[in-house]
Amino acid sequence: MDGVESEGGSRTAHQVPDVRSDEMIGTGKSTNKDDKNNKNDITNNRRKNKSSSYLPKFGCLRTETDKKGNFDMEVDVEGEPHAPSHLVIMINGIIGSAQNWRFAAKQFLKHYPRDLVVHCSESNSSMLTFDGVDVMGKRLAEEVITVIKHHPTVQKISFVGHSLGGLVARYAIAKLYGLDISRVSQGNGASQTDGLGDKCHEEKFRCKIAGLEPVNFITSATPHLGSRGHRQVPVFCGFQSLEKVAAQTSWFLGRTGKHLFLTDHDDGRPPLLVQMVSDDEDLKFMSALQSFRRRIAYANTHFDHLVGWSSSSIRHRRELPKRKHLSRDDRYPHIVHVETSKATTSEQDVSLENKVDGCEDIDMEEEMLRGLSKLSWERVDVNFSGSKQRFLAHSTIQVKSYWINSDGADVIQHMIDNFLL
Repeated sequence: MDGVESEGGSRTAHQVPDVRSDEMIGTGKSTNKDDKNNKNDITNNRRKNKSSSYLPKFGCLRTETDKKGNFDMEVDVEGEPHAPSHLVIMINGIIGSAQNWRFAAKQFLKHYPRDLVVHCSESNSSMLTFDGVDVMGKRLAEEVITVIKHHPTVQKISFVGHSLGGLVARYAIAKLYGLDISRVSQGNGASQTDGLGDKCHEEKFRCKIAGLEPVNFITSATPHLGSRGHRQVPVFCGFQSLEKVAAQTSWFLGRTGKHLFLTDHDDGRPPLLVQMVSDDEDLKFMSALQSFRRRIAYANTHFDHLVGWSSSSIRHRRELPKRKHLSRDDRYPHIVHVETSKATTSEQDVSLENKVDGCEDIDMEEEMLRGLSKLSWERVDVNFSGSKQRFLAHSTIQVKSYWINSDGADVIQHMIDNFLL
């Protein structure tokens, strides 16, 4: 996929070979035990660099970065062959970058140094996040294919997306669902087949993401239900006038704004987020999501000014836990409620054609909830009340910057402790 031109422009996909392979963050022990000065230098460097305290003591963390800013993180374990089997893809939110996931990536590798390679995506960073969920999803899918080819030992795949990144990941996995990347043609991402309809081959890759076993699909503060009306954007304080103005000016955020505020009606079709709660002939959105062993939604209960609690936790407002049911855990002080829901079956499915009318906001929200609730979800509610960083909850839940959002470290730890290998 090197050199592949995406729909969003001339941006090329992740080119792994062009890396700074000499970038090492943290070192377990000196290679020359007799050199005391070298040991002292390493000790001093550790004290200066706080991030090194998060790293394993038996190896070194290697970061490979390409020209576009994408980077892989993995641990080189001393004295052992390095063959991680699980690929973790981390996706940033709007106007974000791969750097937003650096803290979390280090924590994951600290706990699973032999098993994981973590790829922090940069194919949709900064202003590119305005290109639309579909264009961003296609770019991410192309990037994932390139990363997999660069790490031939991986057998499993998981996604971790923050905010808009969770929606982009949902689109990307639909593009990668059932795909045999060895048959992907160079340049357009299409699958090369002989036209014979090899059913055995299709069965082999069915329920897989780019040929890998899908395990964890994790989102944090993701607007699964969009940002239109119904107090889905807390900063509007529930004022319908402000919500209407925001919907009318959604073009300000490019195609992404139209997708989030459900104002896109391309070719007379329902808004993209509504389409993404069902399968169609080309993209199996729900089948791809269902293929993961776990689906987890982390949501801020308060102080997230951009994404509402019900949208990020995929629940009706009437289903949100009451205050009396919220409690804190000593180990995870900001996690106040954990719920595992079973898949629900709807008595009737309303045709998507009925959702095109811009006035049918409730119907569109109900359609998205109905579709997503057909799958089981683990919902983790987060509350930063009492924290000095509570008004930055949307970034703190991700630990976008450790120096500003450190209180969200327990949320990342909860992800790690419940992560399936």
